[in-house]
Amino acid sequence: MADNVPPFRKPTMTARESTRLSRYPFLSLCALPGFALAAALAGCGGNDDEAIATACLQSTSSGGVVVGSGVPGDPALPEPASGYRLGAKPVTSKSYMVVSANPLASQAGCDVLRQGGSAVDAAVAVQAVLGLVEPQSSGLGGGAFMVHYNAKTKVVQAYDGREQAPAAATPDYLRYISAANTAYPLPTPAGTANDGAAFGGVRASGRSVGTPGAVRMLELAHQDNGTLAWSGLFATGIRLATDGFKISGRMADAIALNRASLLVDADATAYFYGAAPDYAPKPLGTLLKNPAYADTLNAIASGGANALYTGPIAQSIVDKIKATTGSGPSATPLTPGLTEMSDLAAYTAVKRTAVCSTYRAYWVCGMPPPSSGGIAVAQALGILENYSMANFAPSAMDSEGGKPSVLGVHMVSEAERLAYADRNKYVADTDFVALPNGGANGANFDALIAKDYLRSRANLIRFDKSLGVTTAGVFPGFVPQGVSATEGRGTSHMTIVDKNGNVVVMTTTVESSMGSFRMTRGFLLNNQLTDFSFSPSDAVGPIANRVAALKRPRSSMAPTLVFAKAADGTRGDFLMGTGSPGGAAIIQFVTKTLVGALDWGMDAQQATSMINFGASNSATTGVGGEHPNVVIANNGAGDPLVAGLRALGHTVSINAQSSGTGTVIKTQVGGVATFVGGADPRREGLVLGD
Repeated sequence: MADNVPPFRKPTMTARESTRLSRYPFLSLCALPGFALAAALAGCGGNDDEAIATACLQSTSSGGVVVGSGVPGDPALPEPASGYRLGAKPVTSKSYMVVSANPLASQAGCDVLRQGGSAVDAAVAVQAVLGLVEPQSSGLGGGAFMVHYNAKTKVVQAYDGREQAPAAATPDYLRYISAANTAYPLPTPAGTANDGAAFGGVRASGRSVGTPGAVRMLELAHQDNGTLAWSGLFATGIRLATDGFKISGRMADAIALNRASLLVDADATAYFYGAAPDYAPKPLGTLLKNPAYADTLNAIASGGANALYTGPIAQSIVDKIKATTGSGPSATPLTPGLTEMSDLAAYTAVKRTAVCSTYRAYWVCGMPPPSSGGIAVAQALGILENYSMANFAPSAMDSEGGKPSVLGVHMVSEAERLAYADRNKYVADTDFVALPNGGANGANFDALIAKDYLRSRANLIRFDKSLGVTTAGVFPGFVPQGVSATEGRGTSHMTIVDKNGNVVVMTTTVESSMGSFRMTRGFLLNNQLTDFSFSPSDAVGPIANRVAALKRPRSSMAPTLVFAKAADGTRGDFLMGTGSPGGAAIIQFVTKTLVGALDWGMDAQQATSMINFGASNSATTGVGGEHPNVVIANNGAGDPLVAGLRALGHTVSINAQSSGTGTVIKTQVGGVATFVGGADPRREGLVLGD
């Protein structure tokens, strides 16, 4: 530390900070609040005055860098997509923080927070940019779920912006062209409904597109919790769409991988590919401008969500859904969807009761149906609560989250198997299908997360052998139902805390990579209806997640908030927010992160970076082979974690897993309340704060 630090400013390191640095040597002095002046003099960049002026900059060894500036150290400089980026560090902030899956989106949200905007204001700005810079994952043509914490009122509110089936949808909407024509909707690859190939064809038909919900949901949340004017929240998105941005690694990969499907659509072809006859994918680093997207954002900024749900933009959405042949170089015959202008005009975002339950010394709150994420995470934690998970902590802790123990992964995976069994059987849109003991409106989830029930489920776990495929719990008097486990992976997540302590965790999606491959007005339309069960029933009975008119397909999105448990047992102060993309595996990614932080004492980056592991209700347990702490040679035979799980009867997959977790944890550092953030090294995410 420099000798010329004035005595009245010279910081002292608390015992906790000293322990933290010795335990986690990857943390630098620059990361500890209270050391800003010493950090400046030690060459870390910035002093106390500059800390305010340089808010929302990306810190580097030579100082702060503006995201999107294009100068060395800029995290928005395009790089080839990587399965895992080594060396991610936790980021600290005293006042506000945003974590999103793209540096330009994080910058947009952080700028709003710096101006005094609320967490919801920042979420609007982040989504406007995400839809531009990672259209393969989310956008204006998709849906979203948000869980919001109001620090003043202490209210936790869930916002449902899930897409919706059109009013004309029938139970066979996805598998038959019509009642009179029981052929699969076009285009259909070879295969049957049983092997899922036909469902792949439906994705590219108009039948896959649900009425978008993200914009209407953001407007509702902003009406309740916004601070800045709605019209000003789209400025960064408009600027980037007009002036251009450089194609990132993940976007470049998505453009190349989805070429054949996107060439069906003329707008997508013109935007993502070069000229005829080659139609070459636009590569990494290409400056991409999207004036149509800028026009759409301008319309929404001035006219509110109605600009998307009525008028010419809505008509263009309907026209794309109703197309009977491809408009691009591949003039493929298509089965039109049955969405009408009235479906868009009538769409409503919904406020729902969050799924909140206790876990040890914490309260954990998540998203209710039509997402299964909140219930499944609560069930997995409620099962694990019956065991001392601290005894199964990872070994060899490092900045990448260490090496999970065999029993740690086994216990979490077994709890998830039991949770997924219930998810697949019981959980769907509760406006249409009641939960077990769901009460007058069918939406009461208390029976599924009851402590006694979860204790009985926990008793099914063995320490010496995996359950493999297990069965759902039994609720006397509840009508037998079929099972469905469908879900795609084109999703993104953001976690945001504002200076007043309000928090947003929001997961947003177009379902699969590049959605339905249909583009209009500068944005892609979702293929969210393929999250419904392909068939309305099986041999056991009707499937809860079957298609119905105006029904919302089940999701696994799990935006999650954690609070301290107060002395009287009620919900106390905010402690943590997290969530991830990843289709049905979202539940596993979020549960892993929560256990890492709450049971194993990891910071936000370690819990986020830690090896992905878990299981749905199948014999296979995933151990993410993209992680540097997994030995993938010889199918993992030399990895002690993989070998140990196989010895317990797990069928272990070491395929790479593409989570995109964004985590913020509130803690005390040197007696100062501090936010610590972590962005998933498996994607292009970035944490920014003051």
